[in-house]
Amino acid sequence: MSVSRKIKTYIVFTKFRLASLVILSALSGYLFAGGTDGLQIFYLLLGGLLVTAASNGANQIWERDLDKLMKRTERRPIPQGDMSVREAYFVVTISLIIGLSLLLSINFFSALLGLIAFASYVFVYTPMKRITPWAVLVGAFPGAIPPMLGAIAATNKFGLMPGVLFFVQFVWQFPHFWAIAWVLYDDYKAAGFYLLPSSKGKSKESAYQILVYSLALVPFSLLPWILDWTGNIAMVIATICSGIFFIYAFRLYHSCETSDARKLMFASFVYLPIIQFVYVFDKI
Repeated sequence: MSVSRKIKTYIVFTKFRLASLVILSALSGYLFAGGTDGLQIFYLLLGGLLVTAASNGANQIWERDLDKLMKRTERRPIPQGDMSVREAYFVVTISLIIGLSLLLSINFFSALLGLIAFASYVFVYTPMKRITPWAVLVGAFPGAIPPMLGAIAATNKFGLMPGVLFFVQFVWQFPHFWAIAWVLYDDYKAAGFYLLPSSKGKSKESAYQILVYSLALVPFSLLPWILDWTGNIAMVIATICSGIFFIYAFRLYHSCETSDARKLMFASFVYLPIIQFVYVFDKI
């Protein structure tokens, strides 16, 4: 295999683009908590990237036989034969060890959160996906850790601020992931994943749950302003962004069309980094 193809294989195996979005979230938490150390930022970004890569890779090891059943995953490295399971375990192990070591060099709590995120995602959320839609709730916990991890990397302690950042991303997880589950419903169904909140699948009931959590984002996104951590600019932008996000969710509720779920899915990718970095730039 050529070097360029091997690099591409590793990028796909570790879901590099997704991992990059995760560490941006961690960076926003670090900066919001007042962190300024350049070396710590480097350790946070690289360590977070490697731990996330290990999580994504372990997920692909666990689901390698199921990936063959879904169109969106059938060309992943293990099903394609571009990577052996042994090599995959090696990549995951090395990434996890180096990643946690880098986070530990910042402080103990950062490494602990990284380990908790990895373990809960791989050993709890991943197997639950074929058992119950409650897996989304479980997965929302490791999914919301990055901004809290970033804040604790800066402060070296748990507190209200890391908790608020955690819960903003926690609430966002539900409409975000359910929109993805709606768009990929047939693929997920082929592998035995039923992740929409209603047993009826792509239904009014599922759309209603998405709508409710999208509405909950409005007050949750305003918490930093309510607590007087940010100014009025953040309040206005958070309100507008959350309102637009809710409109996309309402359109899905009204139509129950996959095209509207796809729009909500893309809106969720844009929403979170905007909100988080508005917090950073408008911090009082």
